[in-house]
Amino acid sequence: MANSKHAHLRYNILDYCLRNKSFTFNELLEYVNYKIADLYPGEDISIRTLRDDIKVFRDKKNGFGAPLPDKIRILQYTNPNFSIAQKPLLEYEQYLIDAAQQLLERFENHPKYNKLSEALIKFQDGEDELSDTSKILFYDINEEYKGISFLKPLYLAIKKKQVLQITFQGFQDTVTSTFEFHPHIIKQYNNRWFVFGLNNTSVIKEWSIPLDDRLIKFDVLEDAIYVETDVDWETFFRTMVGVVRPKDAEIVKVVLRFYNGRENYFKTKPFQSDFEEFFEENKQDQVWFETIINKELVQQILSFGHDVEVIEPKSLKKEMKEHVESMKEYYT
Repeated sequence: MANSKHAHLRYNILDYCLRNKSFTFNELLEYVNYKIADLYPGEDISIRTLRDDIKVFRDKKNGFGAPLPDKIRILQYTNPNFSIAQKPLLEYEQYLIDAAQQLLERFENHPKYNKLSEALIKFQDGEDELSDTSKILFYDINEEYKGISFLKPLYLAIKKKQVLQITFQGFQDTVTSTFEFHPHIIKQYNNRWFVFGLNNTSVIKEWSIPLDDRLIKFDVLEDAIYVETDVDWETFFRTMVGVVRPKDAEIVKVVLRFYNGRENYFKTKPFQSDFEEFFEENKQDQVWFETIINKELVQQILSFGHDVEVIEPKSLKKEMKEHVESMKEYYT
């Protein structure tokens, strides 16, 4: 039987290596131990454990049935598109999932873990789908979104206070650029993830990087000294919609008037959480909030179509008018 200690971690590391690397057995052992020690310092696996793991990968009945031939010097899948993520859970993995679910259910109603209920419902719905029962929940997710693979490595980089060298290429860029980056926080917006931190090359401490195809890769700069953030990130995001903050952006008061009862929709799902209502009887269809003006704010306002009007500031009112006039050209 394979060594169960950190087995899920070992399997994921091996799956990555067998898809993307060309290692000999000894090189594979060295790499796996390096990655394990990265999370669990001082721990490693033996030659025997790695051999047993490889047997699990090859085993078609009780393992993953991976396309990994015997008696080869270079350990690599013959089918580069194969991944153990495509295979059903092994028996012990299903046991761990069931045990974890039961543990989480104990804390389901604890105020400190108030998001567990939603997580458990999502998980149980996924289990039901695998069991061929009717699907109940449908989530607002981007099936083509590939940036999620960066999420865990960047999260760990922040926890470990690592300095990164980022290789990035914008959609309009013809060449890649590299810069030194000190990651500080990760934020989700509109079903996408973004990492914020210090761009030490440009000396901008509120730099954002989207976790998508534009982020080519990142490497840890082992000898660089990590710089802590002094940004109040809660205030930073509270005074803006979305994730893009133009340089030298100023906070302004925005007043919106809604039509056809759409103010009720806004109040139940506001794109600016710190909005206020007016007390005046003749302004019950209006709201106001303080924010910066950026593209995400304009996009959210435009999403209400003709059911919203910008009352102030004048600069935003003018910008919205220009958008509407540009859109008119498409339909004439």
